[in-house]
Amino acid sequence: MSVAPRKIVQAYLTSPTEGVVELSKDWRARHAPPLGLNGRPLRELHRVADYRFGCESGFFVSRKEEIFFLMPGEKGHGETGARGAEAGAAVIEAPSAENRLYLAGDFNGWGEAAGREEWALGAASLDGQAVWLWVGAASRFMAQPSMRFKFVRGDGRWVDVPASAPNAVRDDGGNFNRAIEPERTGQHLFRFVLPEPIDLSRRWEVTWADGAHGAAVPLRPGEFFRELATARPLGAIVAEEITTFRVFAPRASRVELCLQAPPSDAPSAAGAAGEVEESPWRFELTRVPDAPGDAGVWETSLDQNLHQWRYWYRVDGPNDGFGLFDPNQMVLDPYAVAAAGREGPGIVIDPQETARAFAPFTPPAWHDLVIAEAHVRDLAARAPVAASGPERRGFTGLRKWVESPDFHLAELGVNCVELQPVQEFDNVTAEEYHWGYMTNNFFAPESSYALDGARASGIGELQDLVEAFHRRGMAVILDVVYNHVGVPGHLMFLDKLYYFELGPTGEFSNWSGCGNDLRAGSAMARRLILDSCLHLLRTYRVDGFRFDLAELLGVDVLRELERELKRAKPDVILIAEPWSFRGHIAGALAETGWASWNDGYRNFMRDFVRGATSRGAFEYYLKGSPWYFARWQAQTVNYAESHDDRAWIDVITENSGGNGDHPTPNDRRRTHLMAAVLFASIGIPMVAAGQDFMRSKQGVNNTYQRGDLNALDYRRLVRFSGTHAYFVDWIAFRLSERGRLLRHFARASEGFFQFAFTPDSVAAAVVYNADGSQGPARLLLVVNPTPGDVEVPFPPAVAGRRWAQVADHEHFFPAARQRRTRDLAGGMFVPALGCGLWWSPGE
Repeated sequence: MSVAPRKIVQAYLTSPTEGVVELSKDWRARHAPPLGLNGRPLRELHRVADYRFGCESGFFVSRKEEIFFLMPGEKGHGETGARGAEAGAAVIEAPSAENRLYLAGDFNGWGEAAGREEWALGAASLDGQAVWLWVGAASRFMAQPSMRFKFVRGDGRWVDVPASAPNAVRDDGGNFNRAIEPERTGQHLFRFVLPEPIDLSRRWEVTWADGAHGAAVPLRPGEFFRELATARPLGAIVAEEITTFRVFAPRASRVELCLQAPPSDAPSAAGAAGEVEESPWRFELTRVPDAPGDAGVWETSLDQNLHQWRYWYRVDGPNDGFGLFDPNQMVLDPYAVAAAGREGPGIVIDPQETARAFAPFTPPAWHDLVIAEAHVRDLAARAPVAASGPERRGFTGLRKWVESPDFHLAELGVNCVELQPVQEFDNVTAEEYHWGYMTNNFFAPESSYALDGARASGIGELQDLVEAFHRRGMAVILDVVYNHVGVPGHLMFLDKLYYFELGPTGEFSNWSGCGNDLRAGSAMARRLILDSCLHLLRTYRVDGFRFDLAELLGVDVLRELERELKRAKPDVILIAEPWSFRGHIAGALAETGWASWNDGYRNFMRDFVRGATSRGAFEYYLKGSPWYFARWQAQTVNYAESHDDRAWIDVITENSGGNGDHPTPNDRRRTHLMAAVLFASIGIPMVAAGQDFMRSKQGVNNTYQRGDLNALDYRRLVRFSGTHAYFVDWIAFRLSERGRLLRHFARASEGFFQFAFTPDSVAAAVVYNADGSQGPARLLLVVNPTPGDVEVPFPPAVAGRRWAQVADHEHFFPAARQRRTRDLAGGMFVPALGCGLWWSPGE
């Protein structure tokens, strides 16, 4: 066996005076490895207890060649499982049979191990830590490299493996398992102690003291570093005739303010910052002495109200794999409330100059929401209103369209608009089309959407736009992107290590698919996100947020945001996109006050209109995806189309190449069927702008920068006026008194729904309020997603009542015809791709 491993993998501090070095192989020698820090030997070097490695990796191998598979007790079984050690005790409650833990992996058939006594974990204690444990001969599991394993409960439920686990590996299905690495079994970690706290603003490297075995490795601060924080106000703070510049940069060795006078009176191109100009005024910031709970702050104050002045920072510090500090890089202040472009500069704003009195507005209750997802330029670019080219590119053009008596979304009847990102993003020019999901600043409104971004006119213009929507009776949700940043990544130059998820050698994590993932768990990253949301609520009076790729922020951060945002605005609307390339957290969010985009519903609907789904799926999604996804009814946002995929009509069209620009009659019928089921499903319905007139992107899947395909062609309102009217009438019915049976906040009773299906088909009839738990009225929905005519049987709750038909698959009927009530018995003929809606008052 090799005595010396080949290299150092990583080295990190666990406190200012202690750290850990990880080697590429187990170190089996009795003496410590010869390691040094910045050329000096590390004197106090000790092995990390192998079970500490086991708590993170799920296994370790002892020096006696026994393998231990373990899970810390306090995390083992949730509500009915283990209890952690308290006051030195190690006590674990006996689990029930279905909740017992078993070891499963490549060596025993995976799920086949559940319930087999020889693979059951037992209660134990390691150094006072309560654990669930399985022990056996290591040789059995070391015959081949990277053998995988996981823990499974007796009822077949798998225990999730965090992506951050040191031995996490992902399979082809996107699931994380753990790997047993025969040469890294717990004997490869060493702890060191320093005689005095380390200076974090310096570059430190761990090497082999004898110069052998590979290159030096940067010593990075660990988790304690990311808890450094301050509660001081940050940004450019104007208070009468004093302007204070304050920034959080805990590892900086020097911070400089670069200041410019406001631009001349000549109008400037919005968002066209161009090359970074040399700043005529420079000021050194002073580091505020660290104190408990208040660290990492740099500031300077100038005796002048600098409203409309422009500024950047230059930040120096350790430049290695974990730091991108560059004294020549102009850094946009993350707390700048306005910016002239993606490069900056930030613009100083006196809040007294932008404050305004807003008219009161109360958003609809969550269960009453009907949302339209829309993009500022998509809505305004071809709107039939008088507007200049620059106006059509942004807030002012859209505001004029919202104020028009012909405003499309007002005619459609939605009561909430979800605007795709309007925070400063990384388009290069004002003209460049951009969806906005590459954010450069979390406070500033997008400068290219403003008529004069260099003077921060976007603040007032966005305020005007939100007010215009409110006057229309529409709540405003902003789509916000806090999971990654655009180019340039200004936060990277403030502190890459603090603000971003990094691998062992400093490489960016990329579960967002955008090249970097924000480390939302860092204390000041959490605060940055929260402060940004509070700023948007208070400055623009928006009504809520849809969080892009919220899985990357994590459930704990989302819970904290929910708590604090509801303190500021109790009726704030909070919606998560609950996935990323790493995983899906809708189930975990079911215990919170967040609603979630329901991608399962989207996929179901695309299959349903082709008759290619199951009865169980139809029931589940119509009922509001109960229990796992949605613990309360308004927790699921149901949709069939959103911005980041092909348009609905292009997905389901019968045309070749997925181009639904000229839909077939069946395409149109399937769209009507989709609308009927969408608006009759429990939850929050969301439509994509233009879906009501079968907007097509000509079969193109990713139209991220295709303004020519994304801008709404309102002529299709005339071309497909019947489909538009069908959406209008369904939304009006859903929001009416009769439609209240479709709008639930709390979980409906078990007998609320009754279903009946045509034999060998998913064609169905559904009765709402079958048990009378919500009054005497009932609704009946019949749907036939198959290509053939069917006779749909009725559930028992239909019999013995008078029914009025409200709608079919083509249109809603006028009130006079709806009064023609009749008894329904047996069943009903429903044509191919047809549907109908009936109402019974129960009188």
